[in-house]
Amino acid sequence: MTSFDELLTRAQRLVDRNERALLGIAGAPAAGKTSLAWQLADALGAHAAVVGMDGFHLAQVELNRLGKADRKGAPDTFDAYGYVHLIRRLAAGDELVYAPEFRREIEEPIAGAVPVPPSVRLVITEGNYLLLDTEPWNELRSLLDEVWFLQPDEDDRLARLVTRHRKFGRSLVEAQQRARGSDQRNADLIMRTADRADLIIEDMELPQFAV
Repeated sequence: MTSFDELLTRAQRLVDRNERALLGIAGAPAAGKTSLAWQLADALGAHAAVVGMDGFHLAQVELNRLGKADRKGAPDTFDAYGYVHLIRRLAAGDELVYAPEFRREIEEPIAGAVPVPPSVRLVITEGNYLLLDTEPWNELRSLLDEVWFLQPDEDDRLARLVTRHRKFGRSLVEAQQRARGSDQRNADLIMRTADRADLIIEDMELPQFAV
């Protein structure tokens, strides 16, 4: 089992380089990416910031226009080029960057919600498709100093995903259909990218792990 302290030590080494570093945390939906990212950032204090890939979800009105609302969460339902461009700016580390944030309570991205000043030494970015090898996602790997892939027990992950969907208003049946339908198709794609990570974490000791 990988302990949080081990992961924190590894992240601290990136901070100690005294220059901007980027750590990616990838994995399928409900693998625990957001929980781990924020607990690392909380432990590292002002030296770290969290920027989520989910801030680049296309707005619901645009998904409706494109006829992709029922596929929300697939790679082509994100502004992938915008995300790659933001990561490139963050990697440069020479200007104040305002990143968007995804608000699950309204299922929409909010622009300019996350300030990242040049003083931040470690930007932790978490998302599903950090290791995807198709354009433009494949540009991300060279911009990230390390990428960790979370691969928890699949039954546990699915249970957390259903719980998350129910928390935000779906019935049990709707939550299960979403988790085992479009979410699972995305998860299968994501799982095939794990071999491009620097570290695969299959089991982790982390308080309040997941959703």
